[in-house]
Amino acid sequence: MAQKVRIIGVPMDLGQSRRGVDMGPSALRGAGLHTSIKKLGHTVEDIGNLEVKQPEEMPVGEKRAKYLQEIAETCQDICKTVEKSLTEGFLPLLLGGDHSIAVGAAAGVASHFRTQKKEIGYLWLDAHGDMNTPESSPSGNIHGMPLAAIMGYGATELVDLGGFRPKAEPGNIVIVGARDLDAQERKIVKKSGVHVFTMRDIDERGMRDVMSEALKYAMDDTAGVAVSLDMDFVDPTDAPGVGTPVRGGATYREAHLAMEMISDTESMVSMEVVEINPILDEHNRTALLGVELVLSALGQKIL
Repeated sequence: MAQKVRIIGVPMDLGQSRRGVDMGPSALRGAGLHTSIKKLGHTVEDIGNLEVKQPEEMPVGEKRAKYLQEIAETCQDICKTVEKSLTEGFLPLLLGGDHSIAVGAAAGVASHFRTQKKEIGYLWLDAHGDMNTPESSPSGNIHGMPLAAIMGYGATELVDLGGFRPKAEPGNIVIVGARDLDAQERKIVKKSGVHVFTMRDIDERGMRDVMSEALKYAMDDTAGVAVSLDMDFVDPTDAPGVGTPVRGGATYREAHLAMEMISDTESMVSMEVVEINPILDEHNRTALLGVELVLSALGQKIL
C-alpha cells in the first residue's frame, strides 16, 4: 500500500556518553534510504535534520540526568514535527541519534491520536529496557530512560512532554529482544505492566510466535503502532556500529521477519531507527542493514 513518508533527522548524541550517534542520520541517508523507499512506490519527503545542541556547547547539568534541558527542548521540537507530519498525512520516519529521541516521537504520535480520542500501541525493539529513571540509572545517561518517560516515570521535563502522561497504556507497550537490564530497572519493568519478550523467549518460541503476540498486545484497541527500532536489537555480528552492543541479539533474518510482520498488519503509524554509530561501524554495514529493515517495515517483500 503506497504511503507518504517523511524523513526527519535528529542528530542527537546528548543521551549517551559515547560520541558518534549524531552521525546516524547521515549514515542512513548515505546508505540510500530515500531512493530505496521511493522504489517501493511510496512518496518520500526528507525535511533534513532538526537542530540539536552539541555536548561541548554547554555544561552536563544534573549528573543523574545529563543534558536534561537540552534533550527536553529537542524532544519538544520532535513532538511538534511528528504531530504536524501525521496531520499532513505523512508517516514520520525518524533517524537517530540516540534513543532519547523516542520521547519526543511518542509525544507527537500520542498527541495526534488524542485529538481523535484514540490510544497508540508501542513496539520497542531493543537489547535494553530503556526504563531507568534518574534515581535508578547507574550512568545518568538519558538514552537509558525514554521508555520509562513515555510511561510516566522519571524527569517531569520528559514525562509531561505534550502536556499529558503516559503516552501509551502499559498493556499496549511491548519490548522485544531484551537481554541487558540494570538491577533497579528490572523492578521498574516488572512494576510497570509492560509486556517483555526477552531473547530467551525468542530462542524458545521463535520470532514469528513472539512477534505475533507482541503485535496483538500493541494493536489491542489502539489506532496503530509506533515502532522504535534500536539497532542493538540485532546481534553485533550483523550490526556492529551501535553505541551499546550486546551479544546474542536477533539474527539478520529474525530482524527482517519482525519488520515484515509489522508491515503485514498495515498498522504502523511512526518509526524511528536509533543508536547507529558510524565511528564504531565497518563500512557502514549497520546503516545499510537499518535501511533494509526500514524497507521491510514499509512493505518490501521477497516475492
